[in-house]
Amino acid sequence: MIKKIIFSAIQPTGKLTIGHYIGVLKNWLKYQNIYECFFCIADLHSWTNVVNNKIKKNIYDILSILLALGLNYKKCNIFLQSDIVEHLKLYWLLNCYTYTGELFRMTQFKSKIKNNKNLNCGWLNYPILMSSDILLYYTNYVLIGDDQIQHIELTKNISKRINYLYKNNIFNIPKYILSNNGSKIMSLLNPNLKMSKSDINKNNVIYLLDSYKNIKFKINNSITDSQYPPKIIFDKINKPGISNLLNIFSNIKNVSINILEKKFINFSYKNFKNIFIYEIKKFLKDIQKKYILIRNKEKKLKKILLYGKLKVKKYAKKNFFKILYNMNINYLNLS
Repeated sequence: MIKKIIFSAIQPTGKLTIGHYIGVLKNWLKYQNIYECFFCIADLHSWTNVVNNKIKKNIYDILSILLALGLNYKKCNIFLQSDIVEHLKLYWLLNCYTYTGELFRMTQFKSKIKNNKNLNCGWLNYPILMSSDILLYYTNYVLIGDDQIQHIELTKNISKRINYLYKNNIFNIPKYILSNNGSKIMSLLNPNLKMSKSDINKNNVIYLLDSYKNIKFKINNSITDSQYPPKIIFDKINKPGISNLLNIFSNIKNVSINILEKKFINFSYKNFKNIFIYEIKKFLKDIQKKYILIRNKEKKLKKILLYGKLKVKKYAKKNFFKILYNMNINYLNLS
């Protein structure tokens, strides 16, 4: 039986948070045993920030975390985006079938240009490169956060447009899979906003490589509410702070929120936080220990990326040639 194909990508910028783990990476671990998975370290996407002096270090950091979490590079295809030149080749073709109006309507672009009139073109064309990443592998499912839904809808529109123009199913029409691990993780000090690695206030964020001291401080200072007597229940509208902590707790322990509500029915917020701190410390300690061992073996990390490059290159080259053929671009019938 032919496995369905899943694609997902992560940028090597900044530090990964507990939100990344719960929202995306937890599913990577799950689906590597079920589907043919293409997991991309999207270094080309990170060039939109034009701060690339740390990009090599970040690539090795990200790969080390992925391996420490339990991703098996022999079960799935882990690769570096810039290693596969077909991403850029297909990106140009897709540009020619994408309307500028579609790009200007992208919410992410509008929010960026609102605060920066000199925004580089990469921010505008970013969704087309993302479409190229996905369509190159005849992807069935894309693992994303809910902030990427608009980009996937654009990908679907582009692929449908090309299929219609050429009267041929040149591309799969991909579907997206949102995390079913409790929706998105919110900021610790403002639980109405999503937790973000780029947050200026680092006390809003739990990083996967945070020290115990930092974790303890951040959780102890996280927002709850003033209800008395305290009630530890999941209610995103009236109790967003406690709901956010329950959501994180549920995911790191793989225990339902209903069970946690019953367990902490007579607990104070302070006692609940103390137990939460202990559990997240235990969870991250194991990951961090593995991370240090893996990160110190840079030669091995390089070999893993090379292994992924060689595997994925075969798919990409074959698929791109097929796309050219079906779009009548391979004029001279050269391989």
